[in-house]
Amino acid sequence: METYTAMRHFADSWGLLAMALFFVGVIVFILRPGGKKAADEAASIPLKED
Repeated sequence: METYTAMRHFADSWGLLAMALFFVGVIVFILRPGGKKAADEAASIPLKED
């Protein structure tokens, strides 16, 4: 039961912080300058003929 308590405290503090930082990082990555061109190119890949 002690392991569960330790993991629960970790998830409530550092785990939550890590997930929040990851979320902010993804948003920044998506909205970075030049991201629209890369997203448009990736979106058109299935439509390209070989």
